[in-house]
Amino acid sequence: MTTGEILAAIPRYSALIVGDICLDRWCVYDPAASDISRETGIARVGVVATGISPGAGGTIANNLASLGVGRIAVLGAIGDDGYAWELARAMNTTGISTDLLVRSSEIPTFTYTKLINTSTGEEDLPRVDQIFTRALPASIETEIITRLESCASKFDLLFVSDQAETRQGGIVTDAVREALRKIAAANPSKLIWVDSRLRVDKFRRMTIKPNEQEADAASMALFGMVDYQRLRAHTESKLMFVTRGQHGVLVVDESNETLVPAHPVEKPVDICGAGDSFSAGAAVTLAITGSATEAARFGNLVAAITIMKKGTGTASPAEVLAASRE
Repeated sequence: MTTGEILAAIPRYSALIVGDICLDRWCVYDPAASDISRETGIARVGVVATGISPGAGGTIANNLASLGVGRIAVLGAIGDDGYAWELARAMNTTGISTDLLVRSSEIPTFTYTKLINTSTGEEDLPRVDQIFTRALPASIETEIITRLESCASKFDLLFVSDQAETRQGGIVTDAVREALRKIAAANPSKLIWVDSRLRVDKFRRMTIKPNEQEADAASMALFGMVDYQRLRAHTESKLMFVTRGQHGVLVVDESNETLVPAHPVEKPVDICGAGDSFSAGAAVTLAITGSATEAARFGNLVAAITIMKKGTGTASPAEVLAASRE
């Protein structure tokens, strides 16, 4: 199929993103406003402007919305705080449903605050993360599984965003993974696309998308060597996409490993969120065409557009079509 034909088909599809739905806050600070606090004697960071965008699974949802996917919802857990309100509003304004989010005062809203120097435009101070380091409360876990089991059949694609880097993990617990495994086993034709930073080896019967570092780390931990075919087989996956940045994407299926080159970009502006934008473009294309290499090509095209934008950018159909003709 051509890029235009894929884009024309996208609005007919629906997608559910399950897992860590976070808020990215981009705070621009003025170094000249860094006065010393009278109370503590510590220099303050004088923030003069703030922007927000959905992060982690929310970035995938944003990219799907920009590409024109017909119906999108997110399923995860957020706090009962101001960050939760900001996150829900940001997604609702782009047509992403937040009705399936579990809201609880027992956890914070996962929030990543990035500090940008107004003089240089660079992020040059430590990021401030609102995280949860304890086990997910059982009541929240149970509710997430209940909602997942009741609504999974109503969506064409399922995305799993397992982005928490704490030891306990985030929303995608062992029990949530087991629920996903059962859904995959009962519905072998349903595309379930997994992006997991630390636990890709724990998923079964789904399409997995680690980046090169994640795939190598998982292989070494399991086998003492890098072996993508063994990693794919270990997860009982028919397909694995290993993203390699500017070197493209390695498509690993049951018999071959095929490198799909990246769309050429001379000077990327910001690679933050590139993996999520690739996932959005590649997964929906895989659902439409059934071709793994075509999915990788389209995903690379989407990522090449988003890395030319500050922050976690998205790609519109017009931008994708124009880039495909370059």
